[in-house]
Amino acid sequence: MTAPPDRPAVEVVEYTDPLCPWAWGSEPVFRRLRAALAGRVHWRRAYCVLFDHDDDPPPDPAAETAWYARYVEDIGAHTRAPRALRLSRVAASSWPSSLVAKAAERQGGEVAERVLRRLRESVFVLGEPADTSALALSAVRGVPGLDHERLAADAASAAVLEAVRADRAEARRPVREVLSVRGGSPHPGAAKETADGGYRYALPTLLVRAPAGCRVVPGWRSYEEYASAFDELSPGLLSAPVRQAPAEALALYRSLTGPERELLTDGPWPPADAVRMETGNGPLWLDPQEAAVHPVGGRGAPAAP
Repeated sequence: MTAPPDRPAVEVVEYTDPLCPWAWGSEPVFRRLRAALAGRVHWRRAYCVLFDHDDDPPPDPAAETAWYARYVEDIGAHTRAPRALRLSRVAASSWPSSLVAKAAERQGGEVAERVLRRLRESVFVLGEPADTSALALSAVRGVPGLDHERLAADAASAAVLEAVRADRAEARRPVREVLSVRGGSPHPGAAKETADGGYRYALPTLLVRAPAGCRVVPGWRSYEEYASAFDELSPGLLSAPVRQAPAEALALYRSLTGPERELLTDGPWPPADAVRMETGNGPLWLDPQEAAVHPVGGRGAPAAP
């Protein structure tokens, strides 16, 4: 593998979907991993399109929503990720949120991270999946540094549509190693069979390519399992994880779950001006500037003194 002169030699491909509950539950570890790899790898996301256009509509939407809410609750028992107090419906399509997330990448990595986070929070915190163009664009209003008009135009463009189509196709060409996966994880990440008899990556899956070879880490995994894959390919690539002061971390990430603050921060919690939002599985903590523009509106409360 030869990287362009201005690109790190190690590439990380994250197969994901903005509306995937296992991907949402992996955010604490991925945030820590990205911090430990900052500037040392080229990290890109490939959007798998979990909820596709050709999926059959449920015969009983209310029953389907109740089942899916229990499914998300079961996943949260493992990941401890927040879940909405009430889920309005199962997402009709991943295309709108994937297009918006892909379009946001044109405005830089920091904006893209914050846009994707808002799209995830639309379903797992607010209970209103960003499954239409209007909802996806509304969910990300107020993201710092975001040109909203440009985002809307890019998300509707042929170029971004083709990019997401390419991501979807790539996710349906999994490497042989994930066709059969064993392990102690509740979500080991074996490839999923598709309606046409093919396979796609389970979400999330990380594929790491380096001059020394390739490693794949599928499903829900610990930080140590990801670190081991990087150490095998490129010893010393990972920097030692550094925990930030709580206020600094909250200002940087804008929102933190309980598992995230445990992995990413060190010091008394919560920061004095943090805004707490209750969910069905522990609180979500918002930076006050984020709370002022977040779709959560008035549902958050200042941290207790």
